[in-house]
Amino acid sequence: MKKLTIIAVTLLLAYGINAQSTAKLDQAVREAQNSVQLSHATLSVSVYNITKDKSVYSYDGQKSLVPASMLKMLTTAVGFEKLGSSFRFKTVLKYTGKIDKNGVLHGDIVIVGGGDPILGSYRYKQTTPDSVFASWMKAMRNHGIKSVEGRVCYDASVFDDKQHNDSWQWGDIGNYYGCGASGLNFHENMYFVYFNSGQKLGAAATVDHTAPNGIKVHGQNYVTTGPANSGDNVVIYGDATSTVRVYEGTVPLGKRNFSVRGALPNPAESCAAMFTAYLKGKGVNVSGTPTQNLRHAEGKEMVDYLSNTYYVIAQYTNLTSNNLYAESILKYLGYKMYKKGTSENGTKAIMAYCSEGGLNTDGVVIRDGCGLSRENKVTSDFMCRFLRNVARRPIYSDFSKSLAKVGESGTAKNMLPKLPASVAMKIKSGSMDGVKSYAGYITNSKGDLYCFSIIANNFTCSPTQVQPHLEKIMMQMATMQ
Repeated sequence: MKKLTIIAVTLLLAYGINAQSTAKLDQAVREAQNSVQLSHATLSVSVYNITKDKSVYSYDGQKSLVPASMLKMLTTAVGFEKLGSSFRFKTVLKYTGKIDKNGVLHGDIVIVGGGDPILGSYRYKQTTPDSVFASWMKAMRNHGIKSVEGRVCYDASVFDDKQHNDSWQWGDIGNYYGCGASGLNFHENMYFVYFNSGQKLGAAATVDHTAPNGIKVHGQNYVTTGPANSGDNVVIYGDATSTVRVYEGTVPLGKRNFSVRGALPNPAESCAAMFTAYLKGKGVNVSGTPTQNLRHAEGKEMVDYLSNTYYVIAQYTNLTSNNLYAESILKYLGYKMYKKGTSENGTKAIMAYCSEGGLNTDGVVIRDGCGLSRENKVTSDFMCRFLRNVARRPIYSDFSKSLAKVGESGTAKNMLPKLPASVAMKIKSGSMDGVKSYAGYITNSKGDLYCFSIIANNFTCSPTQVQPHLEKIMMQMATMQ
């Protein structure tokens, strides 16, 4: 009888602690919903205890809302599953025609893209344009090519020609974060434009130069001078098929060579043009001008240029919320699963993965891989169920390591400074006008693994004003027992 009493008291105490934790979380959620910032907005919150396999909290968990960059979790997780952590994107360098006894190639050099998002990236020493081009030129020399009586051609046909998603906004696609994915990405499909501010507030700012060298950009500049320390307020307009870019907005007073990032026009052609210029600079004559070549089955292969592993790429995608990386993964998923690299096939692959895992996708709409589209819709309940399923898969270890650790890394480095040391929280965030979201995993002080999702939509203030309310909710989640 005494043992039964002890068990009953223990259960009652546990229930009381759980109920108290849930009550505090609910209070934080309702305080956020009733705040000035969110009183007219939609808020959705879901929490699931993976260890005990049960839902522990839901507030409007079935609402379909815009997730913004939180959507990258779906793209990268399916990439881990279908491509694998050790997968590498491959770019192939070929030549057509014949090489004569003097080392003259009477034919073309052909760069066949494989969707690699970090080809020519300035972020890694081995992927910079000079490093890539040096390895390609070495391969040419190894095959006896000293000059080219022909052209450097490019083939980006592994992906479709629609670099931009149809549902993206015009104000996004000229900027670096809206560059979109090509079958032959280069220099992260972006370029730098450097401005000199005027001598006084409101004066015209001038363009000093653009980089990297060799790109074709025709800028129409309407940028003026803003207050000192006001940051980058330049918006760049223009689509991927045009070399024309329109610059509007402001740069800070007192700045010279102030850098702004824009979307690189036709990155595949830019890659071929820059390689041509590189070869000429090294004394390798190329007689023709860069052009497209879709007959990639022809020619002799000189070298396979492999990217970093998928694990490295996915980790950078989630830690820094890189849109190009996510879109390249999405389109490659479409190519791998359905033999054609399109956004539609990529999103189809994600939905198929959900179906394979028995996930109900009612209320879910996926238009891209990075979350830039406002037509994307998820529910916080769906995100929890997705993350729960991932936690049960072999990919969980690598996937969870790709997420930002609160208080330590990536976009979450400066969040929740008072998070208990006994609690670990790994997240992906999302943010755009009227949207703020978080989802991820929490390991509490008892070692229980939770997953959660918070999505706020349709507020009229800035996302940074909403963030403190959502962080209070996350802090309550972190201390749940």
